[in-house]
Amino acid sequence: MADPQGSAHLRLTIVGIVVLSLFAALFSRAIYLQAMDSSAFQVQARENRVRVVFEPAPRGRIVDRNDNIVVDNRVANVITLSRESARKNPAVIDRLAALLHIEAKDIEARATDVRYSPYTPIPIVDEASEEAIVYVREHQEDFPGVEAARVAERAYPHGTLAAHLVGYVGKANQQELDARRGADYQPGDEIGKSGVELAFEPWLRGKPGETRLEVDSGDRIVRTLFHRDPVPGHDIRLTIDLNIQTATENALQRAMTAAHGTYDTNTKKNFIAPAGAAVVMDPRDGSIRAMASYPNFDPASFVGGISKTQFEALSAPEAHAPLNDRAIGGEYAPGSTFKLATALAALETQMLDPRTTVNDTGRYLLKNCAGDRCVFRNAGEEAHGPVNVTRALTVSSDVFFYNLGDQFWQRRAALPNGIQNAARSLGLGTKTGVGLLGEHAGRVPDPASRKALHEANPRAFPNGDWRTGDNINLSIGQGEVVVTPLQLAQMYAGFAEGGKRFTPRVASEALTLTANGPKVAATFAPRPLDSLSLTPEVLNPIVAGLRGVVSDPKGTAVNAFAGFPLSQYPVAGKTGTAQVRSKQDTALFAAYAPANDPQWAVSVILEEAGFGGAVAAPVARRIFDAAFGLNGENAPDIVASSGVD
Repeated sequence: MADPQGSAHLRLTIVGIVVLSLFAALFSRAIYLQAMDSSAFQVQARENRVRVVFEPAPRGRIVDRNDNIVVDNRVANVITLSRESARKNPAVIDRLAALLHIEAKDIEARATDVRYSPYTPIPIVDEASEEAIVYVREHQEDFPGVEAARVAERAYPHGTLAAHLVGYVGKANQQELDARRGADYQPGDEIGKSGVELAFEPWLRGKPGETRLEVDSGDRIVRTLFHRDPVPGHDIRLTIDLNIQTATENALQRAMTAAHGTYDTNTKKNFIAPAGAAVVMDPRDGSIRAMASYPNFDPASFVGGISKTQFEALSAPEAHAPLNDRAIGGEYAPGSTFKLATALAALETQMLDPRTTVNDTGRYLLKNCAGDRCVFRNAGEEAHGPVNVTRALTVSSDVFFYNLGDQFWQRRAALPNGIQNAARSLGLGTKTGVGLLGEHAGRVPDPASRKALHEANPRAFPNGDWRTGDNINLSIGQGEVVVTPLQLAQMYAGFAEGGKRFTPRVASEALTLTANGPKVAATFAPRPLDSLSLTPEVLNPIVAGLRGVVSDPKGTAVNAFAGFPLSQYPVAGKTGTAQVRSKQDTALFAAYAPANDPQWAVSVILEEAGFGGAVAAPVARRIFDAAFGLNGENAPDIVASSGVD
C-alpha cells in the first residue's frame, strides 16, 4: 500500500518548483524591461505623447506671360466635420445643418462621399460666415469633431477662362499618395488633377509646415516641441496671353452660337455644334499663346471637393463632356487642311511640277473601275477648270488632290507611303510632347497599320486591305486619318517656319517671390525638334496657294477676311470641311500670319458646325484681329450657312 504522506509531499514539491519558475521568469522580464530595454520604451512613451500637425503650404500662383494673374489663392472660412464624430454623434449633423442653413442630407452625402479621404475631416462649407465660425468655436461642446478654420484655397479671378489649360486641384487619392511616397504628401492634401496644375505640381506645391505638440493623457497640449512655417510654392509664368485667350474663347463660343441657329440642308435640321477647340501658337519657339476647348467648366467648383450634383451635371450626356480638353485630346478628320501635307509630299518627291495643271471637272474617275464608288467628287461637284497646286489650294480643288493620291498609290514601289511620310514629318500621328495629361496621338493610317488592325480585331476591322480609294481619301484628309487641334497648329507653325519645328510649351518660367519681387527659379526653354529642309521650290507654290485662300476672290475663306488689312498682315491659311459618317460636317481652319514673317499660327475645329470657310475661318479672323491689336469692327458676322470647303 502506497504511503499517502509521501504522495502529498511529492505534489507539494512539484507545485513549489512551478511557482519558483514563474517568479524567476517574471523577475527576469522585469530586469529586462527596466534595465536592458528601458530606452526603447522611453522613446515609445515620448512618441505616444507627441502629436504632429501638418499645415498645407499655399500653392504657387499661375500668371500669364505679362504677369496677369490667372490662378490665385484666397483665404476662406472653412467648416469641417470628422467622419468618426459624425458616426458617433449623429445629432451634430442636424445642429450643423441648422447653423449653416443647409440640408442635413447634403451633409450626410458628403460624409459618405468616397471622393473624400477617409483620414481627414470633410469640408462642409467653404464660405462660412464669420458668425458661424465664432459660434462653432464658442460652442465646441455642441459640435464634437467640427472645426472652423481659415485656409488658403484656389481662386479664379477670370472664372472659366483657360479652365482646361490651367486645370483644377482636388484631394489626393491613395494612388496619388502612393506614387509620391517620401515627398511630404499627407492624406487629404490637395494636388493638381489636370492641366498646368498637374503638369507643374512639383513647382506649384510648396513645403508644408510642421508642428510637433506634446500632449498629456487627456490629449491636452502641454507645449510645442517644434515648429516650421510652410513655404509657399513657386509661381508658374505661362506662355499664354490673357487677351488672346479671351478673344479666342469669345470667338469660339460666338461661332458655336451661330452654328446652333443655322439650318443644315443636308440633315434637315440645325447644326448641333456640340463642341470645338482652338489653339494659338508662336511658330518661332512653340509657345502656346492661347488654347481653348468648348464646352468648358468652372475650376472653382472643385475647390474643397466638388458636390455630387455638380459632378453629375458635368458627366451628363447633354453636357458633352466639358472636362475633356479637346485642344489636346480631341481627334478629328482634318479635311482639306491636310492638303498641305499632300502638296508637300508631291513637291518634295518631285512627283509634281508646280506648273502642272489638272482639268478639274468636279469629278474624278478611277481608271479600270466601274460603279458609283469609282467616282470622287468636289464639294457640290463644283468644277474649277485647269488648276495647278497653287490654285488647287486656293479654291480647294479635291479633284486635283484625288489625282495626287492616285499617283502616289500607282508609284508606291518607288514612293512608299509618300503622303504619310510628309504628314508625319510635320508632327501628325504622334503626341506633340506638350506635357499635359490627356493628349492623344492622332492617327496617320497606311497599308501596314490597316493590316495590323485587321489581324488584331477582324470583327471590328473586317477590311485589312489598302486600295487606291484609301489613298485618294487620305489625300484630302478623309478616311481614317485624325488630328488634334494642337497637332494641326503645330503642323502649320512648322511649315510657316520653313520646316523649323518646336515642341509646344505652355510655361516659360517658375518664379520665387522675394522681398524684391519675383525671381526666376527655373526656365522652361523652347525645345527644337528635327527640322525639315524645305526649299523655295517647295515652299513658294504652297504659300501662294494658302495666301490665296483668304485674298483671292475665289478663295474659300475670302469672306471671313473681308476688311482685314492683308496688305499689312498677310495671312496664309486653309479651310477644311470633314465628313464624318452619321454626323454633320466638322468645320476646320488652320493659318499663320504674317505670311512673310510668321508670328502666329492658329487652328480652329468645330464639331458638326458646317463649312470651314463659313464658321471656323471667322474664328481665326477674330483671333488675328486681337493678335495684331485691331478692333475687329470690320469683321463680318459669323454666318455658318455661307462659304465652302
